[in-house]
Amino acid sequence: MNLYNLIYGEISQQDLLNNYNATITYEVLPESIKGCVFNYKGINNIMINKNLSYYMKRKTIIHELAHIELNQLNQSNKDLIALKINKYEDEADKYVNFLLHCSKNEKIEWWEYYEKNRNN
Repeated sequence: MNLYNLIYGEISQQDLLNNYNATITYEVLPESIKGCVFNYKGINNIMINKNLSYYMKRKTIIHELAHIELNQLNQSNKDLIALKINKYEDEADKYVNFLLHCSKNEKIEWWEYYEKNRNN
C-alpha cells in the first residue's frame, strides 16, 4: 500500500493514512506555507493550510505523504535536515511527478527515474 495506490484510486486516503500512522489537521498558516509534516511520538502529523483551495489541499496532502513514503522524516542527523530542506522538497515533488506520469505497465524504478531527472 503506497501513494501510487492512492493516486490511482486503488485505496482511500484514510487507508494510506492508517498505513502510515498519519493524521491530517487543517490550520491557518502563513500564506507562503501550504503544509508540513512531522513525526511526534510515532505519529506522522500532516498540517495543511486551511486557506488553500480544495485542489491545492489535495496536492499538498499528496506532497506531504511523499515525504513520509520517501522516509525523509527519519533522517539520522536531525540537525542537518534544515540544510537539506530544498533537496527534500525537490525529491518529494519529483516523486509525485513520477507517480502521476507512470502507468501500471511501466517498469522504470523510482530511483532510476530520479537519477535521470534530478537536474531538471
